[in-house]
Amino acid sequence: MVEWPSQVTRRPEDGGAAEADEEFEEREEAPPDRPLRLAIVGRPNAGKSTLINTLIGSDRLLTGPEAGITRDAIAVDWEWQGRKVTLWDTAGMRRRARVIDKLEKLSVGDALRAIRFAEVVVLLIDATQPLEKQDLQIAHMVAEEGRGLVLAVNKWDLVDEPGRQLRDIKAEVQSQLSQVSGVAIVAMSALSGRGVDKLMPAVFETFRIWNRRVPTAKLNRWLEEQVERHPPPAPGGRRIKLRYMTQANARPPSFVLFSSSAAELPESYLRYLVNGLREAFDLWGTPIRMHLRKARNPYAGRK
Repeated sequence: MVEWPSQVTRRPEDGGAAEADEEFEEREEAPPDRPLRLAIVGRPNAGKSTLINTLIGSDRLLTGPEAGITRDAIAVDWEWQGRKVTLWDTAGMRRRARVIDKLEKLSVGDALRAIRFAEVVVLLIDATQPLEKQDLQIAHMVAEEGRGLVLAVNKWDLVDEPGRQLRDIKAEVQSQLSQVSGVAIVAMSALSGRGVDKLMPAVFETFRIWNRRVPTAKLNRWLEEQVERHPPPAPGGRRIKLRYMTQANARPPSFVLFSSSAAELPESYLRYLVNGLREAFDLWGTPIRMHLRKARNPYAGRK
């Protein structure tokens, strides 16, 4: 089982909203005409190059039944419904213990760099071997890098019981990938093209969510409701108080929570808040980062 990653930072020192805004100052937004950076990743022979050829309607990339044909990360410029996209085809990512060839090590390094460069990542899995441990580790890596994620299930035409298979995949994703809960799942066949038309709408919807900002006033009204519904714990008999919350960044959505005892707030309560953020503000399928700060005492230093 892949552990739920702690995308939380805790600062014991006092801080304020202004300091949070300075520390997590948002990166300059991309110009509207800049291409969306989209990486296609997955295990060897999942069909990544075939998928890109089908998307662009041209046999630009070499494909075949043998695993490992793609050795380098390859960028392809493309337009989908008038929107510019840079597609990155990557080498198949195997378990580290199996990566022994020097050239393959360089190829996997290129794939990792493509994930870091991307804004949205499509993780392509094989429907005949769904969600192996390596798939989950790649998804975990994408979430740790803070990228939007779409799960594409290829070779769907080879599945005997598609309804049951899709339910099983959704259930496993829900239990194993809670850090990107609600991730879009697209069942398709890259070779025949069936279902591929659903991929790019899912990609741009994920990109929209990844860029989402929540107004501070609305965020703090939500926080009050969450605390009223389920108050924070009271270690040692003294209730932890949640003072204030602000979104300090997008791409992915990142929040700063000011608390009377940031270091003592348990992970289970943070998961409760993150799940609540997803439901209230439609933040499905994207990593959410939470930065905890100790609220400044306004009476500190006064007699």
